[in-house]
Amino acid sequence: MRSRRETVFGAVRSIAAILVAIGVATVLIFITSKEPGKALYYLLINPVTELRQFYGILERMIPLIFTGLGVCIMFSANQFNLAAEGCVLLGAFVSALCAIYLPLPGVLHVIVSILVGVLACGIAMLIPALLNAWLGASVMVSSLMLNYIILYVAMYFLTYWFADRTQGALMSFEFKETALIGKMIPKSQTSWGFVIGLVMVVIVSLFLYRTKWGYSIRMIGINQKFSVYSGMKVVGIVVLCQVIGGMLAGMGGAVEMLGYYNRYKWRSLPGYGWNGVTIAILAKNNPVFVPLAAFFLAYLNKGCVQMSIKTDVPAEMLEVIQAVIFLFFAAEYFLAKYRQRIVVKGAMEELERPSGDETARQPEVKE
Repeated sequence: MRSRRETVFGAVRSIAAILVAIGVATVLIFITSKEPGKALYYLLINPVTELRQFYGILERMIPLIFTGLGVCIMFSANQFNLAAEGCVLLGAFVSALCAIYLPLPGVLHVIVSILVGVLACGIAMLIPALLNAWLGASVMVSSLMLNYIILYVAMYFLTYWFADRTQGALMSFEFKETALIGKMIPKSQTSWGFVIGLVMVVIVSLFLYRTKWGYSIRMIGINQKFSVYSGMKVVGIVVLCQVIGGMLAGMGGAVEMLGYYNRYKWRSLPGYGWNGVTIAILAKNNPVFVPLAAFFLAYLNKGCVQMSIKTDVPAEMLEVIQAVIFLFFAAEYFLAKYRQRIVVKGAMEELERPSGDETARQPEVKE
């Protein structure tokens, strides 16, 4: 009963933070825009009323689901590793090279390209994980630095080794047709990567809540010292959760690259990893809620883009909304009184509930 109330409280707190963020954005729109009603229409209503815009939301969700899952696993172990952003780019870059140069048939080409990108990200994520385990280096600092190392190494190889010089901009050669992920919805860019993402949601949920490794990850996140005293191999599990998180983010980059593009064109960090942090916070590190959080963020992104195109409000309004959501999720006293009442009510009910011994039927004694 208490856990149910805590779950309800978490949902109410999340919805309240989102509503407050949208309310702040609404106030700013009314202050800055000459046509606030039109701006709000394109922000909140247009993305779900036009089929083409709705397909755009699904397209945007694909990499966000993977990065959200990766960050959820790392945050569940209380590891603030932020290298998901770099892993998205690395997974995309390595899978793109495989899509260009590996001579493989049909579906096998897609699978191998994705898996090689995923493996590269797992190896890269060992760097901040082992630096923290062996030298005590800050995971947050080393992972942030790793993002830009990955970016500039990829740009170097793209510029001097793999660029197609016949094109007017910096990009790779075309991918082979056998390496492309097919479209799930005709006349849209929504690929079968969406289904792959949903499958990964199920797999990660089972991993976190139905395996001993997932249990260890969650227990370490709750109390690492207790996990050490209970005999868990904390160092190995902490490294494992970061590697798995990086591999999931890299899979998102690979699926996005092979499902949406026909050449590698990224020349900066794509931003999906940072959005994955927001999704993990909205989902409360629960993989089951990641698709909902990804849908919400993709919906806002599409609305902000449409609003910036059709009205005088810039697309950076999305960053304002995200910042306010972060602020209220980080505020410990936000709805604290409501949570206190829930805890007190649950405790009083448990105290008033009769024990099993008192309610048990006494056996009859024969004379």
